[in-house]
Amino acid sequence: MEGEIIIKRPIIGILTNLLITEGGMFPGMERVYVNYDYVQAITMAGAVPILLPVISDEQCIRKQIEFVDGLLLSGGCDINPLLYNEEPCRELELIFPEVDEHQLAVARIATDLGKPMLGICRGTQVLNVAFGGTLYQDVLQVPTSIKHTQKTQRYVPGHTVNIVQDTIISRIFNKKVILTNSFHHQAVKDIAPGFIVNARAEDGVIEGIEKPGEVFTVGIQWHPEMMAGKYPEMMNIFKQFVAATETTMS
Repeated sequence: MEGEIIIKRPIIGILTNLLITEGGMFPGMERVYVNYDYVQAITMAGAVPILLPVISDEQCIRKQIEFVDGLLLSGGCDINPLLYNEEPCRELELIFPEVDEHQLAVARIATDLGKPMLGICRGTQVLNVAFGGTLYQDVLQVPTSIKHTQKTQRYVPGHTVNIVQDTIISRIFNKKVILTNSFHHQAVKDIAPGFIVNARAEDGVIEGIEKPGEVFTVGIQWHPEMMAGKYPEMMNIFKQFVAATETTMS
């Protein structure tokens, strides 16, 4: 309508995973998927979510990234340890090399293009590996580790997380300690050059990383998208991420 004010909302690309169907009409078929909690969180934060399927052509990947204003690197299966020069340990679980290749390329190209990124769970590990870091293939490799894969409803806090001060995460929460859920068995080990730790569990396991600079590049190990409905402060992560994409919109 004439005179109507049109508010342009940021477009957030959510990285997807592959799922192999085990039953039904097409057993063994690979499907692209992402948990709906991510879509809801981005929408509630005021942005438009777009799912980015797993592809291998680098020019097409670049087009995916050029189209969006920011990238959400979602959770998923394990990352192939060969990508950070380790042999697989016995505790390694399902890997999808195609997903690894797509998401690592996205992280690197998005950085080249100055696109804000938020990594959640596996997404944090992708950010770390993409830029030269390594992982614990299983948190049991940390002798003093607490339980990091909870057996409760997804929104229930599983353990405490200590926030590192003077970081983006500390400004989002304005607390020294928060309660988070926990659904991971891999974790950041050697942090990638250029990144800093922004959160740790009580056992010392890294619960978040970020890259200081003008472009929002943050990874957290827990799942705020699953907690936001019960704990509104978790929505602040998505709001700050979306706000960061607004400053880089064309």
